[in-house]
Amino acid sequence: MSKIVFFDIDGTLLDHDKNLPASTKEAITLLKENGVFVAIATGRAPFMFESLRQELDIDSFVSFNGQYVVFEDEPIYLNPLNNKKIEDLYLSSKEKGHPVVFMNHMTMKSSVKHHEYIETSLGGLKFAHPELDDRFYVDRDLFQTLLFCEEGEEEYYREAYPEFTFIRWHPFSVDILPAGGSKAEGIKKMIERLGFKPEDVYAFGDGLNDFEMLKAAGTGVAMGNSVPALKEHASLVTQNVDDDGIWHGLKQLKLI
Repeated sequence: MSKIVFFDIDGTLLDHDKNLPASTKEAITLLKENGVFVAIATGRAPFMFESLRQELDIDSFVSFNGQYVVFEDEPIYLNPLNNKKIEDLYLSSKEKGHPVVFMNHMTMKSSVKHHEYIETSLGGLKFAHPELDDRFYVDRDLFQTLLFCEEGEEEYYREAYPEFTFIRWHPFSVDILPAGGSKAEGIKKMIERLGFKPEDVYAFGDGLNDFEMLKAAGTGVAMGNSVPALKEHASLVTQNVDDDGIWHGLKQLKLI
């Protein structure tokens, strides 16, 4: 295989209703038939897109925004959060009334029994409010934690915890990653494993957490529904996810 394409999930592979457009599924099938290696690069945890991987027959992915990388069902790179610092942050967030959700590669647990912000933001991904386990971080590798607060309130944590990177993905929720962690770092690990040249690497995305990924790829493609800042730095802007954006983008690149 001479080329590889990485696809974000939400707003890229899946439309705004979290459905997979028929044209996207057909385009992925054609990509594979043309000898192109296909992988997913997402902020989601592996357990959050198992059914999508099965439907598209994709077994290589970058998850947790680059912290957990799997090549053909085998983990090849793990970059967990510092548990002691997560505990410090959690205790601080508890005082401020900001709940968190702890995540490993298999499941997620909440620091509170119920919170509207958790229900709203995860509900948008079609996931139920996680069960309570405010000690889930103890003696366990976590690859991402979600902090629930309103826009701007994460600035306190950004200054207080330089060991982490904070990326807002919802008006009520922020991803917490190891400092410097990004999809780009995970992609580099995959590319090293496969031996691809940068110019043979393509990436499709739509959000702020796709910025580094599109820069790291030889060709970065922004969906028509992308945040404006991403479009400014993309090699190509395709159509909206709801308007067969993946299909048209791959056509323009002559990959299908």
